[in-house]
Amino acid sequence: MSTLSSIFDAVTPLSYGFDKDIRLKIDNKTKPPGALGQLETLARQMANVQCELKGEFVELEVISPTIMVFAADHGVAVHGVSIAPQAVTEQMVHNFLAGGAAINCFCFANDVRLKVVDCGVIEPITSDNDNFVVSRMGAGTKDFSVEPAMSRGQVEAAISQGAALAFAELSQGTNVMGFGEMGIGNTSSASAILAALTDMPVNEAVGLGTGINHDQLFVKQQLVQQALSRIEGATESPLVVLQQLGGFEIAHMVGAMLACASEKKLILVDGFISSVAALVAVKLKPQVRDYMVFCHASAEKAHEKVMQILEAQPLLKLEMRLGEGTGCALAIPLLRAAAAFYNDMATFESAQVLL
Repeated sequence: MSTLSSIFDAVTPLSYGFDKDIRLKIDNKTKPPGALGQLETLARQMANVQCELKGEFVELEVISPTIMVFAADHGVAVHGVSIAPQAVTEQMVHNFLAGGAAINCFCFANDVRLKVVDCGVIEPITSDNDNFVVSRMGAGTKDFSVEPAMSRGQVEAAISQGAALAFAELSQGTNVMGFGEMGIGNTSSASAILAALTDMPVNEAVGLGTGINHDQLFVKQQLVQQALSRIEGATESPLVVLQQLGGFEIAHMVGAMLACASEKKLILVDGFISSVAALVAVKLKPQVRDYMVFCHASAEKAHEKVMQILEAQPLLKLEMRLGEGTGCALAIPLLRAAAAFYNDMATFESAQVLL
């Protein structure tokens, strides 16, 4: 636990010491106040993070944006809670490494680096791809409906290793990191975590995921309810909830988000599953929320509730429900646009525009 404590302790809140000057800079651009909407909010957040990191008033930069996709299998998937068999997790990892997935297309289109991590796919994956990392906690989690998904040692190791992987990427100079996931059954895990941490009714927390039918949805809801009954009285600790219900990839994301916050770097949060990981991170260390940018509104029905809990307004609403970090990749041009107007847009004085 000492390693986790050091990660948690390193996360400090933003002081917003530069916020007054940042707001003045944005408001003095040649536009009505607030006319750029969420781009102004985004630029302000980026500026607060980057100015505080540098300790001075600086222009904004989006440096080597990187997305990490964490992949793992889930024991609960044996109950048929997805439209796809568990073998698809492994197959999709190979697709990522071959460059054939949506996340590959979006990263290529937007000049984003991509890393793929095997956190616990059932069959170990062998690849000499430079963008592939092995961080296995086991051959998938246990079936959380009947037993803990992970041991205490596994969940702590997954968080620590997720942090270590993020630190390694940050050391290469990136100042923006996004996180995606791949794992058949992981919407079941995320829904169970959400219900446990928030007391949200199961029928609201559990959705159709990848597009299951209503019979499968009923089974999924029953399994989550069974798991919640099994851990009743043990949901006060986010770490315990993650151990009992989580996935190896979700735990890795939690650690990676904490690492980014500790280094005062922006965290791009993808859709439903990534947002639940963000919720766990915030429950563990509330200050991490200052560094999070929520990229898109997922079509998964409970995502809107997660956004309300985290007081977040996603940048995009495209009715997506794919995962993989795709929302993060699509949000990168908005970060670049926010930086561009903040840095380069004229002020009323410099443009000699008189109101």
